[in-house]
Amino acid sequence: MTAACLRLDKISSSYRFGKENLFVLNEVSLEVGAGEFVSLLGPSGSGKSTLLKIAAGLLQPDSGKVLLNGRAITGPARVGYMPQQDLLFPWKTVLQNAALPLLAAGHNPREASAKVLELLPIFGLDGFASYYPHQLSGGMKQRAALLRTVLMESTLMLLDEPFAALDALTRENLQGWLQQILNRFQKAVLFVTHSIDEAIYLSDRIYMISQRPGKIILEITIGLPRPRSRSVVTSPLFASYRQTLMQALSVAPETAKTPRPF
Repeated sequence: MTAACLRLDKISSSYRFGKENLFVLNEVSLEVGAGEFVSLLGPSGSGKSTLLKIAAGLLQPDSGKVLLNGRAITGPARVGYMPQQDLLFPWKTVLQNAALPLLAAGHNPREASAKVLELLPIFGLDGFASYYPHQLSGGMKQRAALLRTVLMESTLMLLDEPFAALDALTRENLQGWLQQILNRFQKAVLFVTHSIDEAIYLSDRIYMISQRPGKIILEITIGLPRPRSRSVVTSPLFASYRQTLMQALSVAPETAKTPRPF
């Protein structure tokens, strides 16, 4: 693996819920190398989204360290972070939404608009600069949100199940498209999913996290060649990875004793 772009070192986290302290993460350690696509795979309620918020500096862990390019992060980090919902501002156009990170970084409005207009065709949004989110399909909203995330001036993107709410065909199409986008922009990615096939298809490496309190129970390197076509999902090697991951998931300890309140 190349030098670490992101390192999470023994991250533990808990939430106060009423009179009870709910432990969410248990000494989770992982790394994402420069330009590497790493998936965090696990069941619902295992703390994946919490870990991503900690990696972005939006939540502070109870213990452990977050290192971004070798520097400790103790507050909001300048990374591209995309939560499960697209969070596009409904009163702003596609162009205005996508330009926000450039404007926040100090670019003038004309320069920011020109950059967005240049990239709209690459993101399948050519001709939609003046459209508002309610005028877009679900897949187009996700592409607009990803464009905004890419335009964060960072070498790292944190993607929290960006395709989970889409229908199966749209999801497959966007998985292939995402690979092309990342090949162009050379970003490191930590990608949260609960889909085994999605993780295998997209990733260089996969970490599997257990039920809450989440703990890394498996790390696996995906040796499928790139670029990957959709036909790779029928290959014996893909099936072997799937079997390994399904087996690990089926024997993961059921440590959660109370429902997750979020």
